[in-house]
Amino acid sequence: MTLHYYEFDREAQKLILKYRDDDVLNESHKMRVTAAYGLERFWGEHLRLMCKGENTKDFKKGLFWKAVWDKLVDTMKIAGIEVPNDNIERNGRNFSTPGIDRMTQKFWDSKKFPIEHQRVTLAVLTQLCDSLVWWTQRYKKSND
Repeated sequence: MTLHYYEFDREAQKLILKYRDDDVLNESHKMRVTAAYGLERFWGEHLRLMCKGENTKDFKKGLFWKAVWDKLVDTMKIAGIEVPNDNIERNGRNFSTPGIDRMTQKFWDSKKFPIEHQRVTLAVLTQLCDSLVWWTQRYKKSND
């Protein structure tokens, strides 16, 4: 068995720098809290934010959440774990209910997404969120 560095901290720093100018970094604290509630809840948060309209601050927050989720999926793929990540169809500002249902069923299906993979993925998400919070505290812009 060999050790592989997944560079969570570096990837978190890149995400924070990428979204710093969008004034959405406080979301990293919410992400860390949400990770405790499970993968499906973390994944679904971008949908709630993005359905408020593309010209809103919440939409930008949703893009940040989605970028973090996509980074998690990419990282887990390197580790040999396939995390559900369907693109959900949109109808205007709303996401497809059947699409959401299909996606969430994948989280709950222990044959397609084994519980061991879920636990490892959740641990990685927690570590990634811890790093996001760290870099947020370092790079957040002053309100002055």
